[in-house]
Amino acid sequence: MSGEPLTRVAALGGIYSNHQALRVAIDDARERGAQVIICLGDLGAFGPSPDKSAAILREEGIPVVRGNYDDSIARGLEDCQCGYTDPRDNHYARISYEYTLANTSSEHREWMSDFPHHIRFRMGAGPEALAVLAFHGSPRRMNEFLWETTTPTHFLQGLAAGHGADVLLGTHTGIHWSRPLGRGRWYVNAGALGRPANDGRREVWYTLLEFQDGHLEPHFVPVSYDVEALADEMLDEGLPDEFIETIRSGWWTTCLEVLPGKERARGRW
Repeated sequence: MSGEPLTRVAALGGIYSNHQALRVAIDDARERGAQVIICLGDLGAFGPSPDKSAAILREEGIPVVRGNYDDSIARGLEDCQCGYTDPRDNHYARISYEYTLANTSSEHREWMSDFPHHIRFRMGAGPEALAVLAFHGSPRRMNEFLWETTTPTHFLQGLAAGHGADVLLGTHTGIHWSRPLGRGRWYVNAGALGRPANDGRREVWYTLLEFQDGHLEPHFVPVSYDVEALADEMLDEGLPDEFIETIRSGWWTTCLEVLPGKERARGRW
């Protein structure tokens, strides 16, 4: 991490092999003054040519938290450990995982094996500084889903206290959201950079944490990228039409059964 007090940190949630958006997001974060950029894991899944995203992150020296996909790919497991229970969700997860595993080089798999489960850093300086804990799903489990409408505030407060953190920073759900936890503390879900947030927008999102005047503010930043170039590559790679429809329409067509009722009601399907 940077030697100077951190006041702007960019967090990239699930990349899902969207190398087009990854390149744009990195450039955008730096233009916005991010001193540090971190990736919260799940480099592969959903999109095409997973080695391209891995190469960008390595070239840029961006630290990466171990996501369930990264863990499975590094260890050559049979599935993505995504945490799904519905057969339809698992059907598409299997297609995505088998493609990613087959198209990730041994060099990148070895690199992923060194990803930490957590990254800790501080924002600000002195007594006002905040301790940030970055992870993939939750501090206690890599593939735990923390949804906005089903995760109580007191539960998040307990997680923060139990893990010595003022700010909990995660991803895994694919939908960005945040909640103040009192006394300057926050839970922030960075969402996913790899596919739209099931909101009808073609843009994807990353998160910029800004510490100013003793207070932290999370900002969700939309990223516009060459959707059609990515769609063409997905088509060439033989990925499902459902995946391509999602990036073109902004609405999820898969991984729907895992959504809580209120989150699903915000979508099209």
